[in-house]
Amino acid sequence: MDLFIVIAVVSAALVGGALWGAYGTLPRRLEGFLIAMAGGALIVAVVDELIKPASAQIDLPWLVPAVLAGAVVFVALDTWVDSRFGNDNGGGLLLAITLDGIPENLALGVALISAGAPEVAALAGSIMLSNLPEAAGGAQAMRKSGLSKIKTLGIWTATAAMLAAAAWAGNAFLQDVPPEILALIRAFAAGAVVASLATEVFPKAYRQDSNQTGIAVTLGLILAFCLGTLGGA
Repeated sequence: MDLFIVIAVVSAALVGGALWGAYGTLPRRLEGFLIAMAGGALIVAVVDELIKPASAQIDLPWLVPAVLAGAVVFVALDTWVDSRFGNDNGGGLLLAITLDGIPENLALGVALISAGAPEVAALAGSIMLSNLPEAAGGAQAMRKSGLSKIKTLGIWTATAAMLAAAAWAGNAFLQDVPPEILALIRAFAAGAVVASLATEVFPKAYRQDSNQTGIAVTLGLILAFCLGTLGGA
């Protein structure tokens, strides 16, 4: 039941955000503010849900290269997306969610095997807080670049299904995997998240919302921290 709840939240956040961005009215400054909030939430997630658990299972000589590998892979793929499709078409945000989401949701599926209701609620809330505005901003950017609403929604729906499948696969197949392997998965995801924040999330938010980005990032961080405190209660 817990796994179903989290999978539903992951899917609903991405599809709902895509619907909002593709069909709704999303003022430029509001889009930037929401994306910055998502970035603030991801700062908390990358430390508390990825790096800290990974560091408890593997030593720094393994942790550091895994984090760097995630960053290098993201930057390489993001560079390719920019060169092929342009740097403001939503592809970067989609890539950020995907590279973060696949390894994170694999580990998430395993974590949910022993998670209680408060942890599930906190985790589900953090996922929605970060994924919904990113999907909305990415979908709207795709629409502005000329992609049809149907294709835009289809891309984000497929991404939601892929991440949901990753969570299910982690829960079904990785529960007996050595914790060191899961730690490497988390570390790789952490590197991808940090790189996406630096190259996609915060620059896009600042271009659209200027100095209010600082307030939005702080608000997202506070909300995610409070949700994490709930999960640890």
